[in-house]
Amino acid sequence: MPGALALRCCDETNDLKQTGTNSATGARFMDLRQLRSLVYVADSGSLSRAAEILRTSQPSLSQQIKELEAELGIELFHRHARGVLLTEVGHTLYAHARTILKDVAFAKESVLNQTNNPSGKVSVGFPTSACRGLAAALIGKVEEKFPNISLHIIEAMTGTLDEWMQTARLDIALLYDPRVFANISLHAVGTEDLMLVADRKNPILLRNSIGFTELENIPVVLPGKQHVLRNVIEHMATREGITSNVAIESDSFSAIVELVKAGYMTIMPHFAMLQEINAGLFGAIPIMDPTPSWRLSVVSSQRTINMSSSKAVALILIDLMGAMIKDGTWKGRIIAE
Repeated sequence: MPGALALRCCDETNDLKQTGTNSATGARFMDLRQLRSLVYVADSGSLSRAAEILRTSQPSLSQQIKELEAELGIELFHRHARGVLLTEVGHTLYAHARTILKDVAFAKESVLNQTNNPSGKVSVGFPTSACRGLAAALIGKVEEKFPNISLHIIEAMTGTLDEWMQTARLDIALLYDPRVFANISLHAVGTEDLMLVADRKNPILLRNSIGFTELENIPVVLPGKQHVLRNVIEHMATREGITSNVAIESDSFSAIVELVKAGYMTIMPHFAMLQEINAGLFGAIPIMDPTPSWRLSVVSSQRTINMSSSKAVALILIDLMGAMIKDGTWKGRIIAE
């Protein structure tokens, strides 16, 4: 059929040929490189960010998208000053492209899985409060045990990570008090208390603990209300009949650290401020009666395109967190199986 579309599946390990037209039938072809580029640009919302992830030049990536749009005779993205957004038909092709790429990856993985050598890229999402303490340790463990696995570490707020797990944009994530939803496996590792954190010179650190209701009179820096930590504090404050005393809202972890250095206090898990506490810059005291806490869970997508490698990384992460809790590096409690 003139103008009909066909997909030419090419070996990913070889250079993909440029798209072309079958001279006999007039059919136009899309290749896997173009579809992969479409997905990365859509997920990133930016040609420059997608080019960086794909390790290609922005002009080359832009040309691929233009060629794909020319082949289809439609506009796939709306261009604007802050980046790009999929058009309505772009969303349709995006959904098909993700399915095709996953099917190709599953086909490849089914062959590679005949050996005990997991490989490929695995995306791991960490909340900002845990990323500093976990990222390097996880990378080291994975490199030691599975050198052919490449990790893509993503740092974001828990709510964002939760959303990305639901849409299969992440393979694995560490989440606080995660919701249960379809196509996700969940392993609860432990529980962690939230503590009052202050600059080491703050006299409040002379106390052994502080009552939760006393927080009504202590101005603190907390993340915005979309953050799990803020929700834990607000819900507990409501149950205790008090109003939380939020002096400053900040969704930037680095800004919170600097504000504590400047004399403000915050409520965070001990592990989040471990570097500053070990360096003697900050101190943390328990919050009692009641103690705010959350559950630490490793969640894995069942729609990942690299199931065996994702499973291997998830198991390493679970073991790593458990070991940190047991040796006291991570102040928490293991959840019994």
